[in-house]
Amino acid sequence: MAIRDRLKHLSPKDEEVLRLAGEHLGRLASLDLAARCRDGLEHTADTWAARKRDLTAESSSRWAGSITKATHDQWALSRRCQLAHIQSLEAGVRTLMHRLSQPIGAKGTKRVPGGYRSKQEWFAKSRRLHVLQHRLNTARDEREAGTVHVVRGGRRLLNTRHNLEAAQLTEAQWRERWEAERWFLAADGESGKRFGNETIRVTPDGEVSIKLPAPLADLANSRHGRYVLAARVQFAHRSQEWADRVVANRAVAYRIHYDVQRGRWYLTASWQRPVVKTMPLEAARAAGMVGVDTNADHFAVWRLDVHGNPVGEPKRFHYDLTGSAPHRDAQLRHAISRLLHWAKSAGVTAIAIEDLDFTQEKTREKHGRKKRFRQLISGIPTGKLKARLVSMAAEQDLATVAVDPAYTSMWGDQHWRKPLTSKTRKTTRHDAASIAIGRRALGHPIRRRTTPPRQHQSDTGGHRTIQAGRSGPGREEPRPRIPGPRTRSVQPDAERKRATRTPKTVRDVRSDHTWVQDPLLLTD
Repeated sequence: MAIRDRLKHLSPKDEEVLRLAGEHLGRLASLDLAARCRDGLEHTADTWAARKRDLTAESSSRWAGSITKATHDQWALSRRCQLAHIQSLEAGVRTLMHRLSQPIGAKGTKRVPGGYRSKQEWFAKSRRLHVLQHRLNTARDEREAGTVHVVRGGRRLLNTRHNLEAAQLTEAQWRERWEAERWFLAADGESGKRFGNETIRVTPDGEVSIKLPAPLADLANSRHGRYVLAARVQFAHRSQEWADRVVANRAVAYRIHYDVQRGRWYLTASWQRPVVKTMPLEAARAAGMVGVDTNADHFAVWRLDVHGNPVGEPKRFHYDLTGSAPHRDAQLRHAISRLLHWAKSAGVTAIAIEDLDFTQEKTREKHGRKKRFRQLISGIPTGKLKARLVSMAAEQDLATVAVDPAYTSMWGDQHWRKPLTSKTRKTTRHDAASIAIGRRALGHPIRRRTTPPRQHQSDTGGHRTIQAGRSGPGREEPRPRIPGPRTRSVQPDAERKRATRTPKTVRDVRSDHTWVQDPLLLTD
């Protein structure tokens, strides 16, 4: 959980102290990261302790702990990204080798691609295969050696230095951004300490103080080498939850950063929430489900009851994933918030969503010329969506059910779009897909009903779609006798009246007389 507030009304001396402290600690963080990368796979607890001792002499023990922890997290993240890069290269090499082995112009299937269209394309792809194999071998060697490539400040900003005209920046502006991104003013919290953090302390009334590093101790304006800022923070979001943790001296991590474009300082407070409680699947299905179909620019949502029937009207929650990363993240959080509030008001206890993963689906080798399709699936925020939705749904006491995404759009469009379309409502393919997702989460088949039997089924049509098994009790026995009429032409009390009424026609029936025909008279 992370909340942020602006540090307003900072004095010039406050900004100077923050710049000096961030620059000094950022330099130490860069040196520590370089030392960790040199250790590679040979890193041990002794090397970590030696690095921390060296950092403590130039800062403090708590700053040294925050720096080394941030270094370890960044190195571990680079290792995970390196493994994902190797897996992506392996998938590309396999696809290229398969398509190159096919005859030119050979058609593929839905699951296996065919050959290339021309000799020119085949030759270009053979060259690319050699390039990817070289990159794959290099990445494997680096992973075995424990070598990672990390840029403090961001590789994208580093590459912007070579394209200042395209970025519309001067060298001084770029240098200011680069230095601000490399500053280090972050400290992890510790439970049991005063207000949950000894390095960057925020009191319940909003006073912010910083433990200065040893070389900057002469700049302190308070006791014990601390500097108290003139700004006061007042979190507008989840302020009560933050205050409860601070008063109880529970761990809260803080980070101070400078936004160069706006010229503002910000303070971010974060803490770890307890593990999300799981709910039995039967309990999640008890009040129905909300099916969510994830698209590149919106969520298509429809509520379903316990039997899998759509209730009410479909909903859509739009978001815009263009622009900067903070803007995209804010758009996604806003759409999820509206979705959760609507689901809560609908009375359900769970949300059904597809378990999407396009890691292997957006490669150039698999889809070839389909650049717009690759951009489309790359724009769907699958990774951030999972993390955001689970954490935000837990705050609303809503469970999240992930289902298999196979054929949900196709079968939803086939079985649900046309029946739910009327003169006043136009059901789209995405709305029908949300119904398919919700029915799959509820344990129902996606199709609406089984095929009914045709006329004269017993004569020429054969068995029904769903037939009783051979071990079914009484399947070969005759139908039970049900008292009463079997057709509408007979009145309900006709049988009873037939037994008691007097016949209108009187017949002379003689059971003791046998009638014999006389022989014919034959004459001349």
